[in-house]
Amino acid sequence: MTRAQGEALWNAVRRLEKGGTVLEIGSHQGRSTIVLGAAARTVGATVIAVDPFVDGRLFGGSPTRRLFERNIRRAGLDDVVELVAAHSTKLRPDWDRPLQLLHIDGKHDYWTYTDDLRWSAYLPPGAEILVHDCFSSVGVTLGTIAKVLFGRRYTYVDRTASLARFRLAPPPARARLRLVAQLPWFLRNVVVKVLLRLRLRPAARLLGHDSPDDPY
Repeated sequence: MTRAQGEALWNAVRRLEKGGTVLEIGSHQGRSTIVLGAAARTVGATVIAVDPFVDGRLFGGSPTRRLFERNIRRAGLDDVVELVAAHSTKLRPDWDRPLQLLHIDGKHDYWTYTDDLRWSAYLPPGAEILVHDCFSSVGVTLGTIAKVLFGRRYTYVDRTASLARFRLAPPPARARLRLVAQLPWFLRNVVVKVLLRLRLRPAARLLGHDSPDDPY
């Protein structure tokens, strides 16, 4: 998460009415959660962090959960952030609490992401949905094309690098065109990822990517 993306999360929470609830799907060690929580404190809101902390090298399991809890505690946000250690797809069908803001940064495959978008059923009309890695992950981008570009429920607003902002509202034609205009940047990111895996960093630099890490 970049500084600019952190500011985008902060500003989204600050736009909420007092006493709202933010749902974050995918918290990992709590970097974005702390930004959301700090902003939530200023408007009397609450952050619900949903992460199953799956065991294994990729997600870190219990050690990652301990780091998350330690980081939230050190930030003094225990009273603002509520952790729900569960899979978002299993938690959603029985959910019964209204939400005002949704931040999605969970599993990046098409099926999980499009299921996570269904949490919007608990948002009021016009609410914002923030999606990380939206134009840097194949699964998330394909889900966005299917559900936003060709859908009738979500309007693309803008992006901060790969952090996209949507609004729960029927999309006008100009919003669909704005989304289409982001796809060349996504294709560039896919090429960069391939080049990095082939250890062709000099070629990635020609595309403006001077880092050993994937573009986010």
